[in-house]
Amino acid sequence: MTIDRMGIHIGNVFYLRFYAMIIIAGAILGAFLASRLAKKKGQDPEVIWDMFPWVLIAGIIGARIWHILTPSPSLVAQGVTTWYYLTHPLKAIAIWEGGLGILGGVIGGILAIYFYTKSKKLDMLQWLDFLAPATILGQAIGRWGNFVNQELYGAPTNLPWKIYIEPAYRHSGFEDVAYYHPTFLYESIWNLIILGLLLWVGNRFSEKLIHGDIFLLYLIGYPIGRFLVEFLRLDSSTVIGININQWIMVVIAALAGAILVLRHVRRKPGSGIIENQTEIQS
Repeated sequence: MTIDRMGIHIGNVFYLRFYAMIIIAGAILGAFLASRLAKKKGQDPEVIWDMFPWVLIAGIIGARIWHILTPSPSLVAQGVTTWYYLTHPLKAIAIWEGGLGILGGVIGGILAIYFYTKSKKLDMLQWLDFLAPATILGQAIGRWGNFVNQELYGAPTNLPWKIYIEPAYRHSGFEDVAYYHPTFLYESIWNLIILGLLLWVGNRFSEKLIHGDIFLLYLIGYPIGRFLVEFLRLDSSTVIGININQWIMVVIAALAGAILVLRHVRRKPGSGIIENQTEIQS
């Protein structure tokens, strides 16, 4: 067994990449947190572990599809476009080489949760509330995979917390620049702050919350941080000249915020339900 910067070689057959191990570790720790939250609310924590493989697989597939549909400018410059992936299927599934889009992962995970909760006749919004903190924890951990792969770093900087990027991983036009903003770290810290906020709100205002509120707070909190971090990135995905990830985050945060406000405005005082609606089921 040998270890290099990117992973662990086991004989001449297996190569365990740190990137993949970090992603999996984040998912498992997130599932553990969700199971604890479910148990605290009197729900069966085993439901989390039963849906875990489906959510994980769907999340990874969704994240990869998003990456394929929105390749970064540096990849496009190398000829790695959406069409390239479609005509090179082995490269399209090579997630161990990096390339996962968070937004696609969240969409894929939500779809898996929808079908699972529907088949089991569970309240989807309640389980999304358990899984929102789990998701943001997984993202906080998973961002360190970008550090291992030396990708998604920010603009050049001389700040004390700057990170060194090896020449092979520097973008065109920055070949002679060694130090950059650790945007993965900024996003990881922001995600931990949002995690703390979700847990605090869920505990402090539990009697005032409607199922789905914690999930909506996640859809507000994470996009705000991602929007700000995108200003520092050198290689953000663009569609018709705009930073697609950044502006989708604006739309998501705005919609989630509007829904959160409206559903509480329409709530009957002291009833615990939304006016003219029973508890929303999946």
